[in-house]
Amino acid sequence: MSDTMQSLDQLSALKTAESEAPKHTKKIDKYGRAYATGKRKDAVARVWIKPGAGKILVNAREVEVYFARPVLRMMIQQPLVAAARAGQYDVVCTVAGGGLSGQAGAVRHGLSKALTNFEPELRGVLKKGGFLTRDSRVVERKKYGKAKARRSFQFSKR
Repeated sequence: MSDTMQSLDQLSALKTAESEAPKHTKKIDKYGRAYATGKRKDAVARVWIKPGAGKILVNAREVEVYFARPVLRMMIQQPLVAAARAGQYDVVCTVAGGGLSGQAGAVRHGLSKALTNFEPELRGVLKKGGFLTRDSRVVERKKYGKAKARRSFQFSKR
């Protein structure tokens, strides 16, 4: 019965030892890359990052070719800029599903998660910027008796 506690002081000491925040560790594969999956709407992106010159490939194409709109390219760069790591990592990703905007959001989410896997100390900066949170907004389903999700059929009085 030596493992039972005799006073409340022992209980508080026990709680502080258990309630420490989990330590995030560096997760790198044998090729020196960090991997993460990002999602947005119907798009799913698989992202690998490794130290390099800052080259970004999306589905084996340059990011300027795949995402022609500057807004989408800026969206992908946001986690790197927020973490002050622009031009320091090569990014290779495959993305499928959804449209271009959803795919850019999925790449951004995956890139943020991959950065935290490579450098766990960046987690606070990226979390504060909202890059690690999965955007849960998806298209609302169509309901019966309606033209779309909320739009009613045209009403005719006579």
